[in-house]
Amino acid sequence: MAISQPITLEQARAAKPLAAMAFAPLATVVGLGITRIGTGYGIKVNLQSQPSGKTTLPTEIDGVPVQVEVTGQPRKQGPH
Repeated sequence: MAISQPITLEQARAAKPLAAMAFAPLATVVGLGITRIGTGYGIKVNLQSQPSGKTTLPTEIDGVPVQVEVTGQPRKQGPH
């Protein structure tokens, strides 16, 4: 079994637009970014709601791990 290297920031950045295209037909994406996963990087996908039970969401895009969170609809915040 080969030991995989941590995903670099550049690899995660390259996979981000691919993740946007992959998730668009599956769920309502309200946020998409890069996050630390383990010792490397991954894609963070925020969804408005949980997709239907039969929808399978990608767990990696082009070898880059994907972390999915249902955050709901973003709301504008007032001044602090």
